Amino acid sequence: MELWYTENQNDHLRLSCRVNETLHVEKTPFQHLAVLDTPGFGRVLVLDGIVQTTVWDEYIYHEMIAHVPLNTHPDPQRVLIIGGGDGGTAREVVRNPRVGSAVMVEIDERVVAAARKYLPELSSRLDDPKLDLRFADGIKHVAECSGEYDVIIIDSTDPVGPAVGLFSREFYEMVFKALKADGLFVAQTESPLFNADLIARIYRDVADIFAVARTYLACVPSYPGGMWSFTMGSKKHDPLDVKPENVPALKYRYYNAEMHRAAFVLPEFLRELLERG
Repeated sequence: MELWYTENQNDHLRLSCRVNETLHVEKTPFQHLAVLDTPGFGRVLVLDGIVQTTVWDEYIYHEMIAHVPLNTHPDPQRVLIIGGGDGGTAREVVRNPRVGSAVMVEIDERVVAAARKYLPELSSRLDDPKLDLRFADGIKHVAECSGEYDVIIIDSTDPVGPAVGLFSREFYEMVFKALKADGLFVAQTESPLFNADLIARIYRDVADIFAVARTYLACVPSYPGGMWSFTMGSKKHDPLDVKPENVPALKYRYYNAEMHRAAFVLPEFLRELLERG
């Protein structure tokens, strides 16, 4: 008998992958959590029936959500990560030599516990001395900050359940206040193919609040459509001004200086959507 995991993308589309074994299932205080072992993607973290990350292609998402903003800011001494309980974003942040210290605020302690046990490739730097890991409400944490961070990274789940507020204009205004005078932030903003209206609204909100607003893309095969978006809001620094010689020579698997700039070259349908928005 074959076992298959199926994600319901919308009323007309379901995405499936074969499962070797279900490693872990639980209902946390915030969401349904599962870890699956699959022949195609390796171990997979699933929250509320939606794939969050896979061992096979996680490096693409985590390198792009972390190093694009970190290398856009000339001196990201103080970094905040909201969410990211699997540990992949924290891993990339703390290994970037530009970073002085980082605070990671994750609402669901059980996600981190599962990542430590089943996803060591991602969670290996959660005990790094650069990182201050806190279990709390990320929205509340940001609301209580003023001029504290150089870079804020919103590594959230999809806009359902506890993550809904992380996609609101009010939250982006709080992020603006929490950043230093030349600070910037980036958030994952879903699929341009299936969430176009959401991306257009987020871009419009960010452009209203920040001096620089940019959307960029990466190819993440395990996410619906393969094409995934990130949106950056910056008070001063433009990611298109980053010079290749200023990008640290780390052992990247996806990101590099050329990819940094190329990621902001948008397909025509998305460019037009953002311009209209």
